[in-house]
Amino acid sequence: MTILQNINRLVSYALETKLIEPDDRIYIQNCLLDLFELDGFEDYTQAAALPHGEKNNLEEILAEMLAYAEEKKLADLSSTADRDIFDTRIMAILVPPPSVVRAKFRELYRAAPEKATGWYYDFSQNTNYIRRYRVSKDIKWKTPSEYGDIDITINLSKPEKDPKKIAAARFAKQGGYPACLLCKENEGYDGRSNRVARQNHRIIPVTLGGEQWGLQYSPYVYFNEHCIVFNFEHRPMKICRNTFRYLFDFVRQFPQYILGSNADLPIVGGSILTHDHYQGGRYVFPLARAALDREFTVPGFGDVKTGIVKWPMSVIRLTGKDSDRLTELSTRILEAWRKYTDEKAFIFAETDGEKHNTITPIARRRGEDYEIDLVLRNNITTKEHPLGVFHPHAELHHIKKENIGLIEVMGLAILPARLKTELEQAETAVLTQQDLRADEMTAKHADWIESFIPRYKNISKETIGAIFKTETGNVFKRVLEDAGVYKNTDAGRAAFDRFTAVLGK
Repeated sequence: MTILQNINRLVSYALETKLIEPDDRIYIQNCLLDLFELDGFEDYTQAAALPHGEKNNLEEILAEMLAYAEEKKLADLSSTADRDIFDTRIMAILVPPPSVVRAKFRELYRAAPEKATGWYYDFSQNTNYIRRYRVSKDIKWKTPSEYGDIDITINLSKPEKDPKKIAAARFAKQGGYPACLLCKENEGYDGRSNRVARQNHRIIPVTLGGEQWGLQYSPYVYFNEHCIVFNFEHRPMKICRNTFRYLFDFVRQFPQYILGSNADLPIVGGSILTHDHYQGGRYVFPLARAALDREFTVPGFGDVKTGIVKWPMSVIRLTGKDSDRLTELSTRILEAWRKYTDEKAFIFAETDGEKHNTITPIARRRGEDYEIDLVLRNNITTKEHPLGVFHPHAELHHIKKENIGLIEVMGLAILPARLKTELEQAETAVLTQQDLRADEMTAKHADWIESFIPRYKNISKETIGAIFKTETGNVFKRVLEDAGVYKNTDAGRAAFDRFTAVLGK
C-alpha cells in the first residue's frame, strides 16, 4: 500500500471506531499529510476513496506507515521506544481533546456507570493507548489448587522488573516533567527516550474523599477493564484511614469495579511507590471467589461480618452495609498491625528504626453490601532472604522474582515474557532427552523440572505443554505462600489468631 492509501485506511479506521465524525475527514487527512511531509492527494477523488472494513487492521496500517517514515527518514525509528513515540504521534491526530472525552463520559455515566466505563475502555483501545495487538499475545491459563483456581499469565507486553531497582526508585530524586508515569501531566505528552509517549492518552477526573483523582486504564491491561486511579497531586503511596475512604467512595460510584491498593513499602509494594494510586477493574479475581476459612468477631463491631480467608496469603475480610463502619474497623486493624510484633512467628513491626508492617487492601461491592479484603504484609529481610522473608524465595526466582503486588495478591500471576521462550525450549529438551544444564536458558529451570518430571508417566508432544503449565501454576501458588506472613499450618493459624485477638483490646 502507498502512504496515501494508508492515510485513507487510517481515516476509515477512525470513522469506523467513531474516533472522528465524517465532518472531520478532510481536516484529519490534511493533518496526516503534514505529519508525513506530503503535498497532498492527486485529486479530490483519490482523497475521498476511503476503504471499508479497516477496524481490525490498525497494527498493519501503522506498521506500513512506520516503514514509510523510516524509509523517508522522517524520524529515528531504530528502537521499539522510538517507533512507539512515532506511531503515537500518528494516532494523536485522531484523538479528540480531553474536554470532549470527559463530556462524553459524563453523558454516559448519567445513564449508567457501566456504560461510561465500557465506552471509555473501548475508546482507550481504539486510540491505541492500549495496544490490543500486543496484549492479545499474552499467554493465559488457570491452575487448580486447594485455594481454588489461580489465574496465570505470561505477560509479553511489559519488561520484568528488578525488586532492588523498584525499592531504590522510592528514594530517587524526583523531578522533570512529567514527574512520573502516573502524573496528570502525561495527558497528551509526546514522549522522549526515557518516557513513553502519551499523546493519545485521555484522563477522566473523579472525586474521592473530596479530592481530585484521575481514572485511566493500564496500557498493559492485565485483566478486563484494568484501570488505574491516581491522585492529581504527585505524592507518595500511603496506606491510612483515608485509603479505605477513597476505595469505598470509588466502588460506590462504580459498583461494577473492584479497587485496591498496593502496599506502601518496598518489597511488598508495587512498582511505583512515589505516586499515590490504586488499581481495579471489572474482573472477578480468585481471591474474591475464595471462601472464609473461619470467622471471628471484634468487640464493638457486631454489625460487620469478619473472617480469615482460605488463601495462601494472610487475608482478613470485612463485609457490611455501612462503608463507614468498615472504614473504622479497617483502620483499627491497620493501626494494630503497624505496631504488632510476634517474635515466635517472626513478625517484627520494625528493626533498627525501619518499619515493616503494612496492608494491601481491596474493596468491592457484594450487592448492597461493601466488602474489603485486608492482606497483611511484612517486608523484613535477612541474610538468608535478602529480597524479603515474605517474598518469593530464591528457589522460585527462575519463574518469579518481582515484587508480589496487588494483582498477584488477588491470585493473578504476572509472569515475565522470558518464560515463553525458556519454557518452550525446556519442553523440547525434555522431549528429546537433552541435558537441561547444558544450555543457559534451561539450566536455571533444571532443578525444578527434574523434581516434577518423574511424577508424570505419559510425557509426549501432546501432553508436555499442559504439564509445564500446571507446574508453573504450582510454583506461583508457592510464591503466594512465601508471601503470606502466616502459613496455612497449625502454627500459622494459631499465630494469626493471636493477632486477631488483640483487635478487641
